Amino acid sequence: MKKVALALTLFLCILIAALAWLAHPIQPPAKQVFINGNILSMNNTNATFDAVAVAGDTIVATGTNEQIKQLIDQDTVVHDLAGQTLLPGFIDAHSHFPGSGMQSLGADVNSPPIGTVTSMEQLLNNVAEQVARTPAGEWVLAFGYDDTLLSEQRHPTRKELDAISSETPIFVWHVSGHMAVVNSKALTLAGITDSSKPPLGGHYGRDSEGRLNGLIEENAVTPLQILALDFSPWQFLQMIEQANLEYLSAGVTTAQSGAVDKKMSLGMKLASLFNRTPLRLELWPIFDSYGRDLLEGNESRSSINGERVHVGAIKLFSDGSIQGFTGYLNQHYHAPYQGKKDFRGYLRFSQQKLTQQIVNFHKADMQIAVHANGDGAIDAVINAFREAQRQHPRADPRLILVHSQMATAAQLAQMKELGITPSFFSAHVYYWGDRHRDIFLGPERAARISPAKSAEDIGLRYSLHLDTPVVPMAPLLAAWSSVNRQTYGGSVLGPAERISVMSALRAITIDAAWQVFQEGNRGSIEAGKLADFVILKQNPLEHAETLNKLIVQQTIIGGVSQYKRQ
Repeated sequence: MKKVALALTLFLCILIAALAWLAHPIQPPAKQVFINGNILSMNNTNATFDAVAVAGDTIVATGTNEQIKQLIDQDTVVHDLAGQTLLPGFIDAHSHFPGSGMQSLGADVNSPPIGTVTSMEQLLNNVAEQVARTPAGEWVLAFGYDDTLLSEQRHPTRKELDAISSETPIFVWHVSGHMAVVNSKALTLAGITDSSKPPLGGHYGRDSEGRLNGLIEENAVTPLQILALDFSPWQFLQMIEQANLEYLSAGVTTAQSGAVDKKMSLGMKLASLFNRTPLRLELWPIFDSYGRDLLEGNESRSSINGERVHVGAIKLFSDGSIQGFTGYLNQHYHAPYQGKKDFRGYLRFSQQKLTQQIVNFHKADMQIAVHANGDGAIDAVINAFREAQRQHPRADPRLILVHSQMATAAQLAQMKELGITPSFFSAHVYYWGDRHRDIFLGPERAARISPAKSAEDIGLRYSLHLDTPVVPMAPLLAAWSSVNRQTYGGSVLGPAERISVMSALRAITIDAAWQVFQEGNRGSIEAGKLADFVILKQNPLEHAETLNKLIVQQTIIGGVSQYKRQ
């Protein structure tokens, strides 16, 4: 027994020592300088410098090589940029970190340009292979399918998934993230039958005989998501490791996780505390669980907030996705949907309920972020926030209107009046622009999506985002999309909404930091701010047409190199 006790004691000591080591990340040099570079500061004047000096994790000076070299002593680490460009670290204005790490847990059924699946046969084969790899009884996850890019131009069906397995629950997630197709076992585990009625703001697809065909949309997806995405701690760590690599190699230093519950937030906190992710994390609580608990005083942000973790805006939803025909439009979709020529999509909540939710959080002095794609949904958010501002006026609320895809000139003006800031999913132009023009919206409306130039022209500050894992994390592609507005098919969609390279870079650095009230500590290269940098071999200002092809050489967070291209 003594030997067992001794062995257990030794094991606990080793475990504590290991955890202590994990909890202490690599420390930056006391002093370091970066010289002979092209420093794009993103400060108020967009000034450029030759060099920057850092003490610990903080920038202390910028200037010419001669000025910064005067600060060098025998203890200073000197980095010669050799003409490379150094920018503030890219700030992810909206994604779902570490969602892209699901690649390590499920079947990738994306179509080009993200994946390779172009037919239903390929999709089902990928799902079947994942079923074969999955232990009995565990959920099988496939992600990224796009019905409009499959040769059959349709969703998979419950019957087809049942043919793969009737014993293993299968969840095949649409690329929009707003719908999924499941098999009978999944429906049974969720307690959904052919006689079930969907919740308000949700939809169950049915076959010609009225039976559920496996397609689940919007609010109706939530119960199945909770079951299918209930990852183990080990799976969560796998996801984080995979997502770390994707984000860091793209130059991201602050990652966002939109719509998180308390369990996910705690997981992020622990991952940061024990050095499983070096990224700064911006967490947005989901309105109907963690957000509600914060509102009612049952939870405190202080239990999650830390050196690199910040609990920010409360995340709400108003509609779905245009490419899934669930975005809410003021006029009908360009192409009929399921034979309905006047179909406009739908709101996830009534105007009354959305308004009450926004008023409640606004009254509590909480920042709010609301998902809205269609112009009808944008109207609903604006109307709700107008009432919130009327009842409880605030000078600088910065409600974030996430996606703002179909924002009109009149809506942009109202946003500026009310203190709303849009975050544009500009890569929609590249990934879905051709189909927006030909299927979903028609040429005129498609040309106006993600209207960054119109926002800029009226002085409305905005950010750019990618909604990863909807599309891969690539801030330079988001910038490129806004600068060039080129579709995957090679067309230019809405040239009038093009912006400059500098504007696009600001939208993924300082303006993205400002949007979440973090402009005082990151987003630009200025004395007193965090030493979060990305290094590019080439000057992006000189490569407007190929911004998406520029390679990140190094990503530095708090003065420590966290990624270096081999």
